Amino acid sequence: MSLARLAATIDARRDADPESSWTARLLASGPETCAAKFGEEAVEAIIEAVRGDPDRLTAEAADVLYHLLVMCAARGVTLAQIEVELARREGRSGIEEKESRGG
Repeated sequence: MSLARLAATIDARRDADPESSWTARLLASGPETCAAKFGEEAVEAIIEAVRGDPDRLTAEAADVLYHLLVMCAARGVTLAQIEVELARREGRSGIEEKESRGG
């Protein structure tokens, strides 16, 4: 599944019954809960990266991407907006880009 298809699925489930859709349940619980769930999944991915099991890291990375898109959707940020920002940064050194943000 592409990220675009995943984002479309998340958007389509926004108004689904929270009893039948995990995505709808997360979105109905609010942005703070979506952010907390994203954080949990990110930590799990970090743990698997340190442990070094590529299959477990792959599974956790998929969870992170899903929960990132849900968290963004909860605040009205679309994958298209993220892609525009990535395109804006393309071709710039990561160091240069970070410095331009004052960090």
